[in-house]
Amino acid sequence: MNRTLMEKIKKSDFSDKISLIIALIVLVFVFSFFNKNYFSSRNLINILVACSLMGFVAIGETKLIIANLIDLSAGSVAAFAGVFCAVLMQMGVNPFLALLLGVASGCFVGLLNAVLINHLKLQPFIATLAMMSIVRGFAYIICNGRAVPITNKTFISFGTWRLFGWIPLPVIILILAFLIFGFILKSTFFGRSVYVMGGNPYAARLSGLNPEMITLKLYLITGGLSALAGALLAARMNSGQPTASVGLEFDAVTAAILGGAAFTGGVGTLLGTFIGMLILQGFNTGLIMLNVQIFWQNVAQGCLLVVALAFDYLRKKDRTKKLLEESKRTIKS
Repeated sequence: MNRTLMEKIKKSDFSDKISLIIALIVLVFVFSFFNKNYFSSRNLINILVACSLMGFVAIGETKLIIANLIDLSAGSVAAFAGVFCAVLMQMGVNPFLALLLGVASGCFVGLLNAVLINHLKLQPFIATLAMMSIVRGFAYIICNGRAVPITNKTFISFGTWRLFGWIPLPVIILILAFLIFGFILKSTFFGRSVYVMGGNPYAARLSGLNPEMITLKLYLITGGLSALAGALLAARMNSGQPTASVGLEFDAVTAAILGGAAFTGGVGTLLGTFIGMLILQGFNTGLIMLNVQIFWQNVAQGCLLVVALAFDYLRKKDRTKKLLEESKRTIKS
């Protein structure tokens, strides 16, 4: 791919980001028009807090989608980690160790996903779909299907402590995670390897990359981040609930696709996912504030996913057209 084509694609990606920002501004303006409390500082903070659950998973899902992979078990992992942490603290485990073990449980599920994909050669969709059911089942088993209360104040502070009494700790951790993993994706060898693997796995292997190792690392990251999200949610809710985070992975995938990640792999940024996440959560919050019935909220969210996939198709069509045009110019010259 020559420099001219790369510049065109970068300009296209930049224009996509501008379009997303404009869409976010319009969304805020529309909901603020119908409910004056929508643009209040308190509501905006609440939106960011709600984003902290989806956001951690969206980071992992974005990396996976760029590599032409997916993880459908993320919501179940989050639920299991929350219940697991709550059960551990009822047994007297230190809250910091409980959090660490909760995140480790997510990494273990990520390891199992990678084994199913790398060694049993299952499709990522099938492997993680099976794991979604298995992990959710274990979440019910370890708590007998009941919510486990959390009384440890230190652990609860993980989800409720606020910097300067204003910015919640989960939001701070989420922003740091986006910055760190965004840097890794954009500026490191591993990040570039993810793009190469998603764009052309055969070329990746011929160039000396190890797709199996990349797959393992990506699922470990996604599992760990999903578990962290679940643990922080449990801290915020003062309980570990096996029914929590149902459909979380689909919200995260919607945010990634809305933000410019392509289901065909090789394309996407965490900046785009961050904006897509704000649009999705801002949209959901706006519907709640307008007292839209939950049934219609589900319809609206489904429609938003269709719109995101439609934009993904149009972006792919545009990139393919540019590649063909550049190929023709190269042949002529």
